[in-house]
Amino acid sequence: MKEPNGTAALIINSAGEYLLHLRDNIEGICDPGTWSLLGGGREGAETAEEAIARELKEEAGLVLPELKRYTVVSAQFPAVTSDQITVFLGCWDGEAHALPLTEGVMLHWFPAAMTSRLVMCPWAKVVIEQHQRDAAA
Repeated sequence: MKEPNGTAALIINSAGEYLLHLRDNIEGICDPGTWSLLGGGREGAETAEEAIARELKEEAGLVLPELKRYTVVSAQFPAVTSDQITVFLGCWDGEAHALPLTEGVMLHWFPAAMTSRLVMCPWAKVVIEQHQRDAAA
C-alpha cells in the first residue's frame, strides 16, 4: 500500500485544547478559509516523520520531537481526487499567537467543545472527533 502523501499534527496543550490553524481564503489551496491542523505534503523521498517536522518548522517555527503517529484520514485536494493524510499527535504548551506563522492567517488554542462551532476543514474535524472518542474511552 502506498504511503500517504499528506501529513498533519494534532497538537494538544496540558489544558486539553487543540492548536488550530486558520487557513488562507485563497482559491486553489486545500480547504481555504477553514480551521485546520498544521501540516503539508511530503517532498521527494521524505518520510512522513521528516515531512511533518519540516512543515511544523517552516509554517510555525515549531520543533516537537515527541510526535507520534496517530491516524490516517482521507481528504480532498484541488487538482487531486483524494489523498491520505498521516496525522501525528503531540503536546505543546506555548503561546499560539507568539509563533512565527508563515502560512495562513493565525493559530489559536480551542477547547474541544468550541471546535463544533468553527468552520472546520472536514478531515481535521474527523481527527478531533476521533481524538475525543479515544480520550473518553
